[in-house]
Amino acid sequence: MTLLPLVFICPLVGALLLAFLRGMPQRLAALIGVGSIALSALSVAVIAVTYLGGDHTPVTVTLWQWISVGDFTPRFSLYVDGLTITMLGVITGVGFLIHLFASWYMTEDLKDATGYLYTRFFAYMNLFVFSMLLLVLADNLMLLYLGWEGVGLCSYLLIGYYYRDLDNARAAFKAFIVTRVGDVFLAIGMFILYARFQTLDIQTLLALAPEAWSKGDMMAELAALMLLGGAVGKSAQLPLQTWLADAMAGPTPVSALIHAATMVTAGVYLIARTHVIFELAPMTLGLVGIVGALTLLIAGLSALAQTDIKRVLAYSTMSQIGYMFLALGVQAWDAAIFHLMIHAFFKALLFLTSGSVIIACHHEQNMFRMGGLRKPLKLAYACFLVGGSALAALPLVTAGFYSKDEILWLSFASGHEVLWAFGLMGAFLTSVYTFRMIFIVFHGEEKTKAHAPHGLAHHLPLVVLLVLSTFIGAFIHPPLAGVLPASPEGDAEGLQLVLEVVSSIVAILGLGIAAALFLGRRRLVSALVKTDIGRTGWHFLHNAFAFDQLYNMLFVKPFLAIAWLHRVDWINALVNIWPWLAKQAHRGLSASQTGRIRWYAGSITAGATIMLALLVLG
Repeated sequence: MTLLPLVFICPLVGALLLAFLRGMPQRLAALIGVGSIALSALSVAVIAVTYLGGDHTPVTVTLWQWISVGDFTPRFSLYVDGLTITMLGVITGVGFLIHLFASWYMTEDLKDATGYLYTRFFAYMNLFVFSMLLLVLADNLMLLYLGWEGVGLCSYLLIGYYYRDLDNARAAFKAFIVTRVGDVFLAIGMFILYARFQTLDIQTLLALAPEAWSKGDMMAELAALMLLGGAVGKSAQLPLQTWLADAMAGPTPVSALIHAATMVTAGVYLIARTHVIFELAPMTLGLVGIVGALTLLIAGLSALAQTDIKRVLAYSTMSQIGYMFLALGVQAWDAAIFHLMIHAFFKALLFLTSGSVIIACHHEQNMFRMGGLRKPLKLAYACFLVGGSALAALPLVTAGFYSKDEILWLSFASGHEVLWAFGLMGAFLTSVYTFRMIFIVFHGEEKTKAHAPHGLAHHLPLVVLLVLSTFIGAFIHPPLAGVLPASPEGDAEGLQLVLEVVSSIVAILGLGIAAALFLGRRRLVSALVKTDIGRTGWHFLHNAFAFDQLYNMLFVKPFLAIAWLHRVDWINALVNIWPWLAKQAHRGLSASQTGRIRWYAGSITAGATIMLALLVLG
């Protein structure tokens, strides 16, 4: 484990070099940006081989004492177990492929720009990877929170990368503010845990919590609820899901890295890492499943009415994270992490391929201005077919089938039939909107002349992720034995096969409906949208159930109204009355100083007369 510090030091050094030597050539910037993640990935590979070749005993590496305030002495310590190894593999492995692809993508995207913009991009990307690695390696919640805030900052910087466009700047602000709401809840949860246990060391907390709290204890419920608040913010789940779709304003590799493969899974990791606290809070744990089920259904319906290729993928990300929350809610811990890993493979593939399509179509993102691209963009078409099939969980041949069906089976086996039904409906919607996107973009009439991208940095990441998105990726099982509690098991072995067949039929049925509606001239859909009900429904789904409008009315407008009322500080104005009165008195007395003796004599006489009159009148 001597290589462990290198895992996060390499990206940090890369970020610092890129930040301070920003005038370097693009090729050198790409070499540093991609090479630092490659070194980190190699370090993770060596650590994983060492860990898996041993007895799987968790390892803690303390680097130094971080803070010492009274009895509060959190350390800068790193913790490695099977869950950590899984997350490190996803972050550095998929992250390296995304960085490699980005070296091609940003060269195409910034052809007429200065080299500094290219360097700045990789500085932000490396800083993000450093923060995410710190988050999953942290031995205590204090260090985890540092990484948690770091990924939030980098998300803001990367979403608003093209900050000269006002919409992009607003999207960055929105993501930063909405996720900060969740971060406040997480901080409160940390305060509750420290007040009760006088420590923030995660393993110590997990050991002490069952001794101090019984199952269903209100303080355990409150602590778990606060942790859930932080998780829904980062993972874009109800009710803090509105930032994710707008985050597509950033460059496409950013969407692949932050908003598909890593950052949005931080909430899933947090709940899995602190699973003991959630097991002591059954009401909150049930809420985790409900939040996931509602989010996956709402996001799936919203994806049906999107026209931007990246926004479809954004809502699909929201939906797939919902599946992970559903799995956590029914205590299918291993299944949630397994789907997290598989989702990183096929969603990174889909996002990177969408970037390839966007560049090939001269920065066009509207799907209805594409069409017929399967011939000029053969590799992109193959990647979308494989990645989309994995997303829709088509049976046997895709990795998504194995991870998603495990969640559906375990939700049913644990007695949560309603959540299983929500998951099944979500699977149907996923198949429909996924193949709707594929048929609109790659079939039909060609509306945009596309040029096929080329180069090793473009082809290699797509091919590797394509292979991992097939059933081959499902052979990679996270080493979670002994790390997370065992998942619930059903009584009837044959029932699992029946449910798998049902979910497979649902996925294939969704594909068939998408083909019937969106292949060819799409007359039925066009006619439906032209009706009053159809137009209203389309706008409602296109605006994602109008959550933005609702929050604008409930929070944004009242805040702006209060700001308008306070445009002049009325408290300061009240305080300033006394200086104003003193100033006016000064002016009055100054006006009486005329230098004329007759005026002074008259004033004295008038004053004396008034005083005598007052005395006489009592």
